[in-house]
Amino acid sequence: MGDPKKLKKKYSTPMHPWNKDNIESERLITAEYALKIKKEIFIVNSFLKKYKNIAKKLIAKKTTQGEKEKAQVLTKMQHLGLLPAGADIEQILGLQLKDVLERRLQSIVYRKGLARTMSQARQFIVHRHIMVKDKEISMPSYLMSVEEENLVSFKEKSSLSNEDHPERVREVKKVEEKVKEEVKKDKENTSITPISKELAEEELTDEELLSTEDVEEPIEEVKEE
Repeated sequence: MGDPKKLKKKYSTPMHPWNKDNIESERLITAEYALKIKKEIFIVNSFLKKYKNIAKKLIAKKTTQGEKEKAQVLTKMQHLGLLPAGADIEQILGLQLKDVLERRLQSIVYRKGLARTMSQARQFIVHRHIMVKDKEISMPSYLMSVEEENLVSFKEKSSLSNEDHPERVREVKKVEEKVKEEVKKDKENTSITPISKELAEEELTDEELLSTEDVEEPIEEVKEE
């Protein structure tokens, strides 16, 4: 039976840990989603592997019990926002790692503009500033349902609930950046009309209007002594 205090491992590690391509892809994902350790990637991969194996078995299962199980699995995937309404069981096989990572609480806090970066979103969650409906959740890896997605907010007692907090100026900066980009585009699109020759000559002084034909350099004759 084993020691009940020791929880069973909920993920599986790669068969070959020193694969260069896997290491590079994991490094990019860790940086993009501000993951703490690669264990978080292994947990998501195990989650995908579990439901893909279930989908493969249910595709081949044509009984009435199989149809009930298909409906249950599809309901759960749609509840988590991983599949759209009316999706087929085969679409589970097309799910990718990033599809699940986007449904984590950390990603949703960042996408909703409550944090400037993914790292800051993780910090807010771990420091207990985030509420989902009436619950305080301190797990960045918490998978959000579609209903909970619109109920994410700061705690009332948190200093971040104040809109004038210095860490909540992300939207203002976005507007300023958009204005700067529009000004740059306007400057690039404005065509510079060439100045006509007559207008240019009017601005020139008398000395500058002298042509090279009128001004001849004096040629000094060398006298033979």
